Amino acid sequence: MTVAIDLERMLRRLHLPTVRRLYSELECRAEKEGMSYRDYLEILIAEEVAHRAQTRIERSVRRARFPFLATIEDFDFTFQTSIRQQLLGSYLGPELVSEARSVVFLGPSGTGKTHLAISIAYRAIQNGCEALFVDADHLLQKLSRAGEVGSLRDVLPQYVEPDVLVIDEVGYLSHRPDAANVLFQVVNERYLKRRPMVFTTNKPPASWGRVLHDSDLAEAILDRVLERGRLIELRGPSYRRRHIPGRADEPQRGEAEGAPPPPAKEEGRKRRDGQPFGRRAGFAQPEPVRISGKRRSEFLEPTALRRETDVTREYQSDSSSKRPVSSAPFASLSKKRQRPR
Repeated sequence: MTVAIDLERMLRRLHLPTVRRLYSELECRAEKEGMSYRDYLEILIAEEVAHRAQTRIERSVRRARFPFLATIEDFDFTFQTSIRQQLLGSYLGPELVSEARSVVFLGPSGTGKTHLAISIAYRAIQNGCEALFVDADHLLQKLSRAGEVGSLRDVLPQYVEPDVLVIDEVGYLSHRPDAANVLFQVVNERYLKRRPMVFTTNKPPASWGRVLHDSDLAEAILDRVLERGRLIELRGPSYRRRHIPGRADEPQRGEAEGAPPPPAKEEGRKRRDGQPFGRRAGFAQPEPVRISGKRRSEFLEPTALRRETDVTREYQSDSSSKRPVSSAPFASLSKKRQRPR
């Protein structure tokens, strides 16, 4: 007598959701292809293992609290040329955790520090480890508040237990006065347990004392981080502004973004020697000040001295040709220059 077996229920009890979903479909394929029992079972178990690995990675990524998911394959090393992928080889393998190798990424905004930090933590998750991403200001505020109420020891395990801890943007914001005290608690605990840390910052190590408000503790923190780690400096323009022509960091002084170019200066008439009217060669004339946008006259107004000089030149040229010239201009000028008695 054959006893009916509820295969669905047993697979559910063994927590084999992929086998329970695929076994019926694969059974029809095995009959058509003449698949052996071993091959049939091997395919089912391989699918179950692959599904479990993917599920574990997705679950670990959610627990890591990444602001975005980034991989080392997505990083543009042709844009950020101050670092090579070969330099990160030891941080992308299992030795990151087994040898407790920490790293500090230093550089201005937009140079890829956070992308590389998340890529390292994500690769550690793919290698079977757990990771946690936290903003430096959020971490320090949470630990400081816990210290004020006497629960610091209860909060520390949250940042000590993960295999890889990423602390992002150290020094970007003004930290609390006890920042060095609470950060040292985390760094020292992880150092003693040989667990790696990844930092990103825009401040050089010499400035960490001012950022954390305690030079001695800042030096102790860096000493523990860099004993089995290294400092990697990133340089170059911001990747976020790569779409701007020339990748300029900021507009020129006095020019607003999108403002039209200034109008070209109009050139007035010039004399035969190439100099503009009213200017003597060899003497720089100051540019007249324009008020309320009013444009000055393009041609200079004649003055009494200029009229007299022009008439004198005309008289001299006409004297050589024996042509009579009217003396009316000289008479009018002499009358104007006479002073009343």
